[in-house]
Amino acid sequence: MERVVCLVIGYVFGLFQTAYFYGMAHGIDIRKHGSGNSGTTNALRVLGTKAGLIVFAGDCIKCILAVCAVRLIFGESHPDEIYLLCMYAGAGAILGHNFPFYMNFKGGKGIAATAGLVLSFHPYLIPMGVILFFGTFLTTHYVSLGSLLVYAGLMIEMVVCGQLGVFTGMTQPMLIELYVLTALLTVMAYWKHRENIRRLIHGEERKTYLFKKNKAD
Repeated sequence: MERVVCLVIGYVFGLFQTAYFYGMAHGIDIRKHGSGNSGTTNALRVLGTKAGLIVFAGDCIKCILAVCAVRLIFGESHPDEIYLLCMYAGAGAILGHNFPFYMNFKGGKGIAATAGLVLSFHPYLIPMGVILFFGTFLTTHYVSLGSLLVYAGLMIEMVVCGQLGVFTGMTQPMLIELYVLTALLTVMAYWKHRENIRRLIHGEERKTYLFKKNKAD
């Protein structure tokens, strides 16, 4: 039951579509411009660097808040399960971002929300996530490639940290459940980026720049 509650908590937080609300505040429906995604990259391309950074922060923070809420609610009563419950909250936030019911289940791709999960889950996950994303993005300017590498790294790190005992108190069955959740999120991220993967393979993927004008289409 706690897992369902945490998933719902995360989903509710994830429903706050930063790109959509920011765009509407400026008279633009982000879903009708650029790629049509309600996420950071499309906001950056359509609305500019400032908007992109605000959207990234908003989508990241909503996942952090979901994880923090679960820690406050279940931290004392379920100390051995808290990492697993936090993962359910993070997964819920990513699902809420990707599939908001009030937007016909069409949101973003969940990468900024995933960044919030990485930042709030355990400090050991942060350095690799930062290096993989920004190292890739700043050298290639492919947001999608950096995002895909972050998920591959997260999957590997989660298993390594789990088996080394970093997530204290968790039993092996709980760890396996944690790995399965991470794997499902990874599969969803790759599925959401399937067109980006095709374009990367064919050399057709659009590059994105922080301080240069980007093409919206």
